[in-house]
Amino acid sequence: MSRRGWMLFALMSVLWGIPYLMIKVAVESVSVPMVVFARTALGAIILLPLAVRAGRLDLVRRHWRPLLLFTAVEILGPWALLSDAENRLTSSMTGLLIAAVPIIGVLLARLAGDAERLGPVRWAGLLVGLAGVGVLAGPHLGGGSAWAIGEVMLVALGYSIAPVIATRRLQDLPSLHMAAFALAIAALVYTGPAIATWPETMPSGRVLVALVALGMVCTALAFIVFFELIREVGTSRGMVFTYVNPAVAVAAGVVFLDEPLTATITASFVLILGGSILATAHRSPEPAPTSDSPAPRPASAPEPASEH
Repeated sequence: MSRRGWMLFALMSVLWGIPYLMIKVAVESVSVPMVVFARTALGAIILLPLAVRAGRLDLVRRHWRPLLLFTAVEILGPWALLSDAENRLTSSMTGLLIAAVPIIGVLLARLAGDAERLGPVRWAGLLVGLAGVGVLAGPHLGGGSAWAIGEVMLVALGYSIAPVIATRRLQDLPSLHMAAFALAIAALVYTGPAIATWPETMPSGRVLVALVALGMVCTALAFIVFFELIREVGTSRGMVFTYVNPAVAVAAGVVFLDEPLTATITASFVLILGGSILATAHRSPEPAPTSDSPAPRPASAPEPASEH
């Protein structure tokens, strides 16, 4: 990978590893609808003009139905659930639970009839990753924490479904247009709830910085860097940064919010991330047929899905 590719990779690892910290700070003083509105509105203000200038708006009109569905499962539901969950969970724990997305994605692919067979390594990865989720969530399944954990797992489910919609129904829509218009739709939906729950007093500077950073840095800038990373190194190599995000989320929570780094968090981190890597590992390509053996019949395979 080129030096530019490594720089983009490192930047993405941070940009999508720190939103959990920013959300945790923001929900201290403002409502969940206000957090989601600020993030989506600021992101749309930056990305929408770029998408309009790029043209091809006819593609957006032709794909508005799957775009609405994508927005619902990627932004409308998950970002609200995530913000509400962080009223009761640490940012570290939230980031680690979201790391289960690749594992859920593999399970959904199997339920949807994925033609690719899961070998022993990938099955082991699923079991190890799920064990990590159990280790992390088990001690907190009482009281309000159980509800919050359920919210985060619903977010992980949405993040697993959204790439399937994108790859199967939105293939012709450029990534910039998808992100810009999805954010714009979400901002419109949350305008009313944000106004209804507008804070009576001006939030602290710390909270305002978190809201601006969520919208401009963790959303608008992150999407721009993401597109550049995929263009530079390709989807498969570029998406490896998703395995680094949880480590950034944990480190940010420990350093900036004094969240505890316990043995349980460390063990679950190793299990979830290790399980995710194993569960999403691709099998080695079969050796080319010799002249004495017939060529294998090609089989259709699902397109790779990107994750948020």
